[in-house]
Amino acid sequence: MKPSTLLVLSLAAMLVAAGRSPGDAEAKTEGTAAPPALSWRLERADLVDGWQPEVLGAPRPWPQGAGGPALWFDGERDGLVLPVNPIAGLGRFTIEVLIRPENGGPEAQRFLHAAGAGEDRAMIELRMIDDRTWCLDTYLRSGTNGLTLIDRAKTHPAGVWTWVALVYDGQTMSAWVDGVRETSGPLRLAPIGAGKTSIGVRQSRTYWFKGAIAEVRISAEALPPAKLQRAEGHPAGAE
Repeated sequence: MKPSTLLVLSLAAMLVAAGRSPGDAEAKTEGTAAPPALSWRLERADLVDGWQPEVLGAPRPWPQGAGGPALWFDGERDGLVLPVNPIAGLGRFTIEVLIRPENGGPEAQRFLHAAGAGEDRAMIELRMIDDRTWCLDTYLRSGTNGLTLIDRAKTHPAGVWTWVALVYDGQTMSAWVDGVRETSGPLRLAPIGAGKTSIGVRQSRTYWFKGAIAEVRISAEALPPAKLQRAEGHPAGAE
């Protein structure tokens, strides 16, 4: 763990260190600059943005990432567990992940799992519809409140770099693929607390992801469509 992040366990902690509270981020007025996004580039398995994760299996470098290197996960035993939950304390947030699912992977795959205490968690997953197509599956829970968003009719090809996103604005949860909203629903959640984040697998060491992951981005705000990441060829602000 790099020294500059010893006390920075989440974006909420970053705001506090700057003399602001998580609530300040939610109460921004027009023209107020948003907090910077946290970016985890997956270039090596043993170090992610200064964090030293627990390495499961042997995720290996994948040099053909969209715009840079990535890590390859084999769908059976490869994963990373970081000792931080980057959405801890946030009342609204956006999680974006750049993935390239592989053909023929397991039916259910959890590739981002940020967890607090107990069952509180945010998960971004996929379901393989057949060997060559998949659909997005997202889940949020805090306390007794939770919501799953999935639409099996909205499929995407495996073997293609794709940005997926989970957005929570304090009242609504929505799921996006390359800047296009696929599903949404009402949800009221208390902020999730401190914990861990797994990449490429659920924290229970089940539902492994097969494919490459290049980047995870966390923003301490509900990003509008025009600001969501999207793969090349997808227009900004698509709804």
